Amino acid sequence: MENQAPKFGFTQFAETWNGRLAMMGFVIGLATELLTGQGILSQVGLM
Repeated sequence: MENQAPKFGFTQFAETWNGRLAMMGFVIGLATELLTGQGILSQVGLM
């Protein structure tokens, strides 16, 4: 893997991390809503 040229775009490595971070963001957002009793939009002042 060290001798490979860098790849850009939709690589397996990038997609794996994108999925992991998206799952973490969803869980953190859900936990925040449960703890505060407010939705995300009301927390940032949009509702």
